[in-house]
Amino acid sequence: QVRLVESGGASVQDGGSLRLSCAASGSTDTIACIGWFRQVPGEERAWLAAIDKPTGARYYAASTQARFIMSQDRANDMVYLEIDSLKPGDSAMYYCAAYSGHSSTFCGNLRASAYTYWGRGTQVTVSS
Repeated sequence: QVRLVESGGASVQDGGSLRLSCAASGSTDTIACIGWFRQVPGEERAWLAAIDKPTGARYYAASTQARFIMSQDRANDMVYLEIDSLKPGDSAMYYCAAYSGHSSTFCGNLRASAYTYWGRGTQVTVSS
């Protein structure tokens, strides 16, 4: 079992920046990929970025437009998502998720349904 807890969400002004954190605990050595998603009410959960936990390789959705940077602190089982130049359209609940599958899995094209564990999310609200 893996537990994920997101934090760092806040209400910010247009153009601001945030760093979201995802703390993993439990059987973290089983994690192959960690992804970040976001969701607004009435819409499907959208993939933003993923990291290959063993290698550190990072993958981003085209929609992130280079404003999102994902990183990890492997020693402390932490994953981060830094978002720059925030826009009102970035307002959403942000989730991290863990995929516990084969270590050779390509983390860059995993659908939300493939992820095994999810956190409860952290809310980001951007006002103009």
